[in-house]
Amino acid sequence: MNTPFITKKSLGQHFLTSDIVPNWLCDAAAVQTGDTVVEIGPGTGALTKVLLERGATVLALEADARAITILKNTFTASVDSDQLVISHLDVRQLDLASLPELSDHGFKIVSNIPYYLSGHLFRTSLQTACQPSDLVFLVQKEVAKRAAANHQKGDKHSLLSLATQVYGDVSYVKTVSRGHFTPSPRVDSGIIAVRNISRQRFATSNEPFFFEMLHLGFAQKRKQLLGNLAGTFDREQLTHIFSTLGLPETIRAEDVSLENWLQLVAALSVHTASPD
Repeated sequence: MNTPFITKKSLGQHFLTSDIVPNWLCDAAAVQTGDTVVEIGPGTGALTKVLLERGATVLALEADARAITILKNTFTASVDSDQLVISHLDVRQLDLASLPELSDHGFKIVSNIPYYLSGHLFRTSLQTACQPSDLVFLVQKEVAKRAAANHQKGDKHSLLSLATQVYGDVSYVKTVSRGHFTPSPRVDSGIIAVRNISRQRFATSNEPFFFEMLHLGFAQKRKQLLGNLAGTFDREQLTHIFSTLGLPETIRAEDVSLENWLQLVAALSVHTASPD
């Protein structure tokens, strides 16, 4: 599919020109007839086309009015039948819970998203009150690898990996070379999938407090976790909690497993912050 207009760097536009990549994305999300799929930044519709062909109802969220015109002209029948609903929306203000077409865990998100909005869109797509059942993003390869970090295999955790994996089963699906896009980005991309999305891991842990502690723990990445937390909590209490959980006092935030993070947050939540 040839890009019919000059792309805007300000929107991070890199349009898919490959027929195979949209199928990889749809396969990763197991898109089938009857699914409701949110597509963020459809551009000129390479992925939209395959989503519609697989029988999904697509809610396309697009910031560029020029692209919306292309989509309406290309998929007129789907728009007329309401199989494709197009919204002119700046996804930086995206609130999935405000979209009347969606119900909690009643839809999937499948999107080739702008690199510069990756972190923001992971947050708004997972931390929303109206969660998807599954999420598949095509993002910068480095970001996808970082989000899918496998702690059991020795990978270091990051804010992104913990904030993503706490909501579901995360996997790195496939590398997509830069030649599949126009204009071609400077780096390769990667398909990442988050499946079985839920808040199950917060059954015994406070969700906002979990993220507050993550940000404290990673505030100075090279500093030991206990030292980062000691600015807010009593050091003696921290030492006791670390010992109880079997965590070395010298451990860094990136070396703590998700399960230990949840246990740590649960333990910290019962202690009063020090009055620094």
